[in-house]
Amino acid sequence: TMKRRTHFGFVLVYSLVSCFCSCSAFYLPGLAPVSFCQDSKGGDDCQTKIQLFVNRLDSVESVLPYEYDVFDFCKDAKEMRPSENLGQVLFGERIESSPYKFNFNEEVKCRAVCTKTYKKGTQEDTTKLDFLKMGMQLNYQHHWIIDNMPVTWCYDVEDGQKYCNPGFPIGCLVTPGGKPKDACVINSEFNKKNTFYVFNHVDIKITYHSEEEGWSGARLVAATLEPKSIKHSDEKNPNCDGGNPMEVPGEFDSDVSIVYSYSVKFEKNNLIKWASRWDYILVSMPHTNIQWFSIMNSLVIVLFLSGMVAMIMLRTLHKDIARYNQVDQVKSFLSSLSYNAQEESGWKQVHGDVFRPPRKGMLLSVFLGQGTQIFIMTFITLFLACLGFLSPANRGALMTCAVVLWVLLGTPAGYVSARLYKTFGGEKWKTNVLLTALLCPGIVFSDFFLMNLILWVEGSSAAIPFGTLVAILALWFGISVPLTFVGAYFGFKKPAIEQPVRTNQIPRQIPEQSFFTKPVPGIVMGGILPFGCIFIQLFFILNSIWSHQMYYMFGFLFLVFIILLITCSEATILLCYFHLCAEDYHWWWRSFLTSGFTAVYLFIYAVHYFFSKLQIIGAASTFLYFGYTMIMVLIFFLFTGTIGFFACFWFVNKIYSVVKVD
Repeated sequence: TMKRRTHFGFVLVYSLVSCFCSCSAFYLPGLAPVSFCQDSKGGDDCQTKIQLFVNRLDSVESVLPYEYDVFDFCKDAKEMRPSENLGQVLFGERIESSPYKFNFNEEVKCRAVCTKTYKKGTQEDTTKLDFLKMGMQLNYQHHWIIDNMPVTWCYDVEDGQKYCNPGFPIGCLVTPGGKPKDACVINSEFNKKNTFYVFNHVDIKITYHSEEEGWSGARLVAATLEPKSIKHSDEKNPNCDGGNPMEVPGEFDSDVSIVYSYSVKFEKNNLIKWASRWDYILVSMPHTNIQWFSIMNSLVIVLFLSGMVAMIMLRTLHKDIARYNQVDQVKSFLSSLSYNAQEESGWKQVHGDVFRPPRKGMLLSVFLGQGTQIFIMTFITLFLACLGFLSPANRGALMTCAVVLWVLLGTPAGYVSARLYKTFGGEKWKTNVLLTALLCPGIVFSDFFLMNLILWVEGSSAAIPFGTLVAILALWFGISVPLTFVGAYFGFKKPAIEQPVRTNQIPRQIPEQSFFTKPVPGIVMGGILPFGCIFIQLFFILNSIWSHQMYYMFGFLFLVFIILLITCSEATILLCYFHLCAEDYHWWWRSFLTSGFTAVYLFIYAVHYFFSKLQIIGAASTFLYFGYTMIMVLIFFLFTGTIGFFACFWFVNKIYSVVKVD
């Protein structure tokens, strides 16, 4: 087994700059700039050799990524792996060195790298060639890296625009029916039925920036390539000028020899600055303008609806409170004259039951503690990403930041859970602390472990090494669980939250409810508006996860996050008010489930996305997709449910503290 060196680059405390997070979201480079020189005269800080690294290969038709070596490509004689942070390991990145090495500003014309020969009748060669064919059939993509930049394949798309893909295919397949698949359409010579064409040659172009003419140092600002399929007749003297494509027949009935080669040329461009060298990749993402227009349109609609809800709530409540207080004064006057005032109806009637502890208060407090932990983690992560610290240039930083923050935020989870459980009148504090620390993380880890077993059985590079799993458990039990106990200790030390009205000993009977004030219809309706403000962003997030597109619009995502908080809060408060007016005082769980039901719409959308947008085939890939989706749904359920509960909790306390109760 190959040893993987993994280190945990824990997130440092960044000094926050005093600026507003704009919708476009700027980004910071992932590494310090590296200077390159044509010779050694540039000094010790100037490198002369350029190393090309290769990452794992993935496909939009399969969830299973594979390491570079599995496809039997050319290997580096002195193989080395750069250190990977926790986020890279969890995302399945497997970066290693390659035999593609060249000197700065030294052009190479058609140089052979290695030759792979597959003998007919040899079981080992048959297996290797079949795996290579499978990669071409499922459109697996290379991901190469130069100076921490993806080597992109730029090609023209519709409307005269150019799209730069941070990957390029292994090859292409012309189906037995004669239909070219995917990348085969780039060349009319790829036309033989039931034939695979290997992209065994790449023309690499490296663009660099140099400030002064007399300065020997330079910085790389772009790296692009063009894949080609060329059949070389002589490995020692390869000819890359045209020729026949490199064919691999569908039937392995003769020996196959594949010569891999490359060409390199350099181009100077002082118009591109090093700090903005990712712009040509991010700006050329498909349908960027449509994304921005759709997101802004969604934000305007949600803001309008939120404003309407807030206005209705304020005006209605103001009239209710004034009317109820006026009725109290009239009742006092009439009772002094021995008259009976007509009983008022509505939310004030249930003041003696509205703070009655909910059923299964233990579970609700555990969910709220975990939801608080997820909310704070998400807010800080998105804020740092919005400032540019977690850009795509900083590989694995987003996941590393999220995991480390979750581990360190066990204290607020324990505190919130313990404080609410004590408010509910609970006495089993040990069970509460253990469930807060273990229940939801245990469900997520069990699902994640099962997915990892499938990846391990399939031989995928996304399978987490055993040492990393042990390290994750150590972070959980060694840091998160003790911090949860600390938070719970302070939570139980605090007195229970004081309610504005007393609770009657005998529960009030709830009158017959209409269809719209029954629990299930209210909960189902409650998640529609919050989902409406995120589904556009959700499409692009799912694209970045499953279609391997880069996501960089964290400014918009942060704004949508804020709008989601407002929408969840107002939708839950509005429905809670209607139910209280119908004299149904069971609001504790309903407030959590109303906004939490947005997660159900998230799952439905993920199912729709799977069948309408993805081309995933195979039982393992399907199981992995829905397994990881269930983790996302659970986290989103806890997050949105917690937002709705605390908004409703504040609302109910507020309205019952300003009315006069006899």
